[in-house]
Amino acid sequence: MGRNSCSFKEGLNKGAWTTVEDKLLTAFINIHGEGKWTTVPYKAGLKRSGKSCRLRWLNYLRPNVKRGNFSEEENDLIIRLHKLLGNRWSLIAGRLPGRTDNEIKNYWNTTLATIFFNKQEGYPKHAISRRVNG
Repeated sequence: MGRNSCSFKEGLNKGAWTTVEDKLLTAFINIHGEGKWTTVPYKAGLKRSGKSCRLRWLNYLRPNVKRGNFSEEENDLIIRLHKLLGNRWSLIAGRLPGRTDNEIKNYWNTTLATIFFNKQEGYPKHAISRRVNG
């Protein structure tokens, strides 16, 4: 009822974003602000889904998104917060200005988890076995 049918998705661009698309999205959001993501691609002149536009903006194009390597302080904070909060990435990201929950989750899964679980003795055994076995 409220959503468009799957046939609407035909003709949408998939894959890597171009610099032209990035500029269109950034210009539109700078003028109109964030929100109503389902209408953004049409109004901005993009052939993308609203979800794709939202994720592109939140994870890559926002001016306050911090890019690049994580510092030792950030690593230590992520490890401490993960031990306290678990996989609640948005809460952890809220304590690291400029870092997105998606970026922190990916960094944890590719880099920090291995280091953390190899060093950890006091961590719950089920979490270690789940990480190692699955």
